[in-house]
Amino acid sequence: MPVSARLRLDDPAAAPALAAQIRALQPVAADVSADVAAIIDGVRSGGDEALAGYVERFDRSGGPLHVTAEELEAALAALEGEVRAGLQVAIENVGAVARAGVGADVDVDLPQGQRVRLREVPVRRAAIYVPGGRAPYPSTVVMGAVTAWVAGVDEVVVCAPGAHPVILAACALCGVGEVHRMGGAHAVAALAYGTESVERVDVIAGPGNLWVQEAKRLVSGDVGIDGFAGPSDVLVLAAPGADAALVAIDLLAQAEHGEGTLAVAVSDDAALLDDVAARVADADATGAAIALVDVPDLTTGLALSEAFAPEHLELTGAGAEALAPRIRSAGCVFVGASGATAFGDYVAGSNHTLPTGGAARFASALGPRHFRRRMSEVHIGPAAAALARAGAPIARAEGFGLHAASMEVRDNG
Repeated sequence: MPVSARLRLDDPAAAPALAAQIRALQPVAADVSADVAAIIDGVRSGGDEALAGYVERFDRSGGPLHVTAEELEAALAALEGEVRAGLQVAIENVGAVARAGVGADVDVDLPQGQRVRLREVPVRRAAIYVPGGRAPYPSTVVMGAVTAWVAGVDEVVVCAPGAHPVILAACALCGVGEVHRMGGAHAVAALAYGTESVERVDVIAGPGNLWVQEAKRLVSGDVGIDGFAGPSDVLVLAAPGADAALVAIDLLAQAEHGEGTLAVAVSDDAALLDDVAARVADADATGAAIALVDVPDLTTGLALSEAFAPEHLELTGAGAEALAPRIRSAGCVFVGASGATAFGDYVAGSNHTLPTGGAARFASALGPRHFRRRMSEVHIGPAAAALARAGAPIARAEGFGLHAASMEVRDNG
């Protein structure tokens, strides 16, 4: 595929503007908010009857809404041995990384004598949305279900439009027994609010199309979500000495995600970018965009990367790899010539559900924290007197006299 844009950045201060220019290569998303809102209202008020109508209209799956245990077992038995072995590696690695992200309870003893315990508790039910439009994604089952189980979630549900056999096999491998054969905004609504046969969940995680993401946005006040997943992107920051063939194949691999995908290579080596451009020229990646950016030095390239906040960031070539400790805005960072983003999509152990559209400035990869919540457990005891003397004046200054009295009545000193 031809390069969509060859750009140049000389001033790090101009990085945000150039990052916005690159983002503009993505097509503008259609406005589906009104249609999605109508579907959510329909499922919320109409329950199973409305859900069945939407499933028939949009999913056309040809099977019952709920996948049976027998179907899961049959799908696992029929799974190709190499695929099963690969999924097992993914399950083990994703689980190991997820376990490192589960925090322990912490006690904080404060000067007045009270103790606050910070407790981290899992939600009870979580749903993993697994897209089924362009292709089946068993890896998304692994990324979501394994992480939720490690977080301590009691019940993990998978929503799988089409219920492709490889998706069902992955569910069986991950220990997920509740699988719903539905997708789209109506599925998100059913999971968020419940119907007669679909029990509501506490968190919905996973990627999906524009309808799914808009539905997650609309229900996010009533259920937890992991974030809004837009088109995928990668930025490769390549130093002199990087392998142009590897940079090119990684750009093209990302472009396989199709419509709206952005693949960007940034380098202070113009000849390297020329080589990359020649290698991607004849490839076919419909709907994706590839941009190449010349910079005078890697510090300027780093400024562009931080402003762009890529979903995936690859650092290749000794000079670029040395920048890894300075990265703050990226969904996941892959360091070194062997660090292909594709490994992270499947078996590296990192999670492939990542912030897109520049959200890596503030958002994180899917992890145990998305399925857990912090709460404080407060033990006041004899500290009540000192705290009342400190807190009551503040309460009265805010006009809350009964708040002050509530504290002072416990001041026995």
